[in-house]
Amino acid sequence: MLKQDRVRALGLMSGTSLDGIDAAEIVTDGHEVFEVLGTAYRPYTDGERAVLRAALGKWHDDDVAQVSGLIDTLHADLAAQFPDADLVGFHGQTLAHEPGVRGTHQAGDGAALAQALGKPVVWDFRSADVMMGGQGAPLAPFYHFALAKKMQADGPLAMLNLGGVGNLTWIDPALPHPDSEGALLAFDTGPANAPINDLMQRRRGLAVDQDGALAATGQVDDGIVAAFLRHPYFFQMPPKSLDRDAFAALAEAVSDLSDADAAATLTAACARSVAEALSLCPSGPDRLLVAGGGRHNPTMMAMIAKACDVPVDPIEDAGFDGDFLEAQAFAFLAVRTAKGLATSAPGTTGVAAAIGGGTLSRPS
Repeated sequence: MLKQDRVRALGLMSGTSLDGIDAAEIVTDGHEVFEVLGTAYRPYTDGERAVLRAALGKWHDDDVAQVSGLIDTLHADLAAQFPDADLVGFHGQTLAHEPGVRGTHQAGDGAALAQALGKPVVWDFRSADVMMGGQGAPLAPFYHFALAKKMQADGPLAMLNLGGVGNLTWIDPALPHPDSEGALLAFDTGPANAPINDLMQRRRGLAVDQDGALAATGQVDDGIVAAFLRHPYFFQMPPKSLDRDAFAALAEAVSDLSDADAAATLTAACARSVAEALSLCPSGPDRLLVAGGGRHNPTMMAMIAKACDVPVDPIEDAGFDGDFLEAQAFAFLAVRTAKGLATSAPGTTGVAAAIGGGTLSRPS
């Protein structure tokens, strides 16, 4: 276990939106965030993205050697830009996620990465939580709690990440620790960028709806959105989590719409699912701070602001970098794992008791 008070940790994150790899370096003791250092981003090429997309839904006993090797190589190349990191948090690429059924699967070999980098790597963050009955997601909430403390927030606060899937963290910063009872409630809100990205790739050969420009020209099909919100997931109490493709029926529902109307409807579905999520929180937050790629979509942000009875701001308004927040979170969680601290709790994943996830691999 790490003994030093301040650790220079690097976090590596490849999300379900399949856009690329984020890297972020912070200095932390696993409780406080002392400094946020450098960041880097490595976008996937169209060919790499196609390989990853073809592997979605595959499990450990499937043939994923090509994907795992690709993930390891690309992450090692990016991590090499941070030679002074003491420790690396490696999320890997989620291919499948079915807590309570088959578990969770993140492609990538942290032991191989530790060998390649010549430094300790914490990885496989989700499996222990799932084995203990938790959802294994979301995992950023403990970092969100540290950020709320850094902000000196004095009232309930919510942080929303809009990646491939949306996830929400409700925070009571008055409590002393992230695993204090009532300090956090976290869960996936529903699909966010993934169905929009898939639509754009399928219909126009583009990775994203840049700036929400296409959705801005379309008409929302309110009937499709209403049917989407009748999905059983929205009637489950949190904590709860989703697989990237859990709402395949939504993509099918917009198949007969024009490109613009389909994009607008999928964007509205994301916004309305966020509003539904806020209604499940212990109390209304003072503000909703948004991170992840979705906050760059003005159409999505406007729809969320309209649907939610709370001020909605990009997390930059609080002084943080929303592009690299999840990478920072896995750097933070790596330090907590290496120090034997909890990384999830009943309020964040539904796990039976606070638990430290992650495997620590050291180079031989």
